[in-house]
Amino acid sequence: MNEDFPMNDINIIDRPSLHEEIVQKSEEIEFTMPSDLYIGSLLKTLITSKPYANILELGTGIGLSLSWMVDGMDQHSRMTTIDNDAKLISIAKRYFGDDQRVKIVCADGTDWIRAYEGETFDLIFADAWPGKYSEIEETLKLVKVGGFYVVDDMTTQPNWPEEHQEYVDRLVDYLEKRGDFNLTKLNWSTGILIAVRNR
Repeated sequence: MNEDFPMNDINIIDRPSLHEEIVQKSEEIEFTMPSDLYIGSLLKTLITSKPYANILELGTGIGLSLSWMVDGMDQHSRMTTIDNDAKLISIAKRYFGDDQRVKIVCADGTDWIRAYEGETFDLIFADAWPGKYSEIEETLKLVKVGGFYVVDDMTTQPNWPEEHQEYVDRLVDYLEKRGDFNLTKLNWSTGILIAVRNR
């Protein structure tokens, strides 16, 4: 590696066409928890590796990460995205409601995970409490062999409640001890975990 010219990871290319518009909408409604560019780029890359994919997002938010994932999907892939905030879901539907590959669901994540009986997923992006800090066992059962389980926001944030670090540490410890997933921890972006089911 040439230390005088390190790789420029700030230059994030191929942003989704809707990305800037959704960023502006996020600022307009003062939505304070949008996904950053790095996790979006990573998700797009991972999804591109999975043609004919079945994808799940837990925590639609305003649709920023969704814009990256949709951009990485082929025409045969399917996406289900869940959020319990009707206002945010209505905004996401404005951007993605006409895409036949995308199913946008307004529901409590815990209830949805516990009731789901469909096909397993090639990638699950858990960006909400359910699927990340609760219902983790049920969520991991929904990952196909060779499928990705991805979470972000694992690096300490100044706005975290005092006890939140305990939940993060518990999740990391739990994933490290599972033998049916290979795990990579990235101290990059907002702190990312990528786990792949191996059996």
